[in-house]
Amino acid sequence: MAAPSMQRRALLAALLAGPAWHWPSSALATAGEVPDRLGERLAPWKPGWLDIHHIATGRGNASFVLLPDGTSLLIDAGASSNALDVSVAPRPDASRRPGEWIGRYAARHLRRAGLDGIDYLLATHVHPDHTDGVADVAEQLPVRTVIDRGFPDYAYPQRVDAPFAAGYRAWVTARRAAGLAVERFRVGSASQVAPRGHRPGVPDWEVRTVAANGVVWTGQGESTRSLFPDLATLPCADWPNENQCSAALRIGYGPFSYFTGGDLTSYTADGSLPWQDVLGPATRAAGSVTVATADHHGMFDGLDGDIVRSLRPRVWVIQSWHIAHPDMLQLERMFSERHYPGPRDVFATSVMRENLLANGRLTRRLRSHDGHVVVRVAPGGGHFHVAVTGNADEADIVQLATAHMAP
Repeated sequence: MAAPSMQRRALLAALLAGPAWHWPSSALATAGEVPDRLGERLAPWKPGWLDIHHIATGRGNASFVLLPDGTSLLIDAGASSNALDVSVAPRPDASRRPGEWIGRYAARHLRRAGLDGIDYLLATHVHPDHTDGVADVAEQLPVRTVIDRGFPDYAYPQRVDAPFAAGYRAWVTARRAAGLAVERFRVGSASQVAPRGHRPGVPDWEVRTVAANGVVWTGQGESTRSLFPDLATLPCADWPNENQCSAALRIGYGPFSYFTGGDLTSYTADGSLPWQDVLGPATRAAGSVTVATADHHGMFDGLDGDIVRSLRPRVWVIQSWHIAHPDMLQLERMFSERHYPGPRDVFATSVMRENLLANGRLTRRLRSHDGHVVVRVAPGGGHFHVAVTGNADEADIVQLATAHMAP
């Protein structure tokens, strides 16, 4: 039995070592200005650049966005408390809460860019791995406007009384008492997340609100349509859940585009509840994009074939941290050229070793499986690159970089 054991150890060592390739500096240069080099600190944001940081704390979702004029957007601030038998260890370590690490990450990148404070914080839905760190973030730097799917009453489809939901609502109540802005996510809007003009004279960009609460943008103007039936016609067991109510948005910058949708799913109980597929209509409205997240952490109920064909991204990002992230079939769909032709890169923020082994046939094709995944779009949106930086400390050292043309 020694040989199989040695084979398993060799496979695990190869998977944990990560991809054994890097783009040379000359190849990076052909795709436009790329300020990031292997082994060096991630370069600071500059006016005209669009930066999307998928922060890898090992505790949930958090994406920090610096838009071309310096407007800042934090999408979620997760703080899961899952045990280490089913979740990766906290990154950089457990000496601080996840929300503190997220706040520190955003603060140092804002500071290096000559900026201060988060203009918009979007809570896609009220689950711990998406919102339990928001208060810790707000303790460290100003959060000017909070946007979520449930404000002001958080009663649709029904009030959630779990401690994590009560804690989030209490935080929102305290903000309101202090005179700070909180807004309900307005589906179809191209102005709710608007330029703050910190750095004037840069090309236009757009954040389009695509879906929330079962309402989906049609792709025309600001018109929307509703997917969920009247709750009175459904048994309570079939009412939409928090994941299905998640907020989704599309960022556009010249030819570059990006889609993300929290924990939206496509699973319909094998066709018996078709309206529970919100991710499909949302991605069809968003259309083909350059970069997309594999929503719901690449879980079994996220991407189906139609969604992959609708989005067709050059780069997928999986915001993963649990033993179930990502699912084998989700990886199969992301990599399959039957769904759409051409090359694509798939990055994951944190993948447990057990998942790396179980899904080794496809996880070995991941460009990264541990580290912050930073998408950096050059002025005008014609070129972009992806830099993966280490999450074992706060040094932001580039471990891998790939360069791309936007379509």
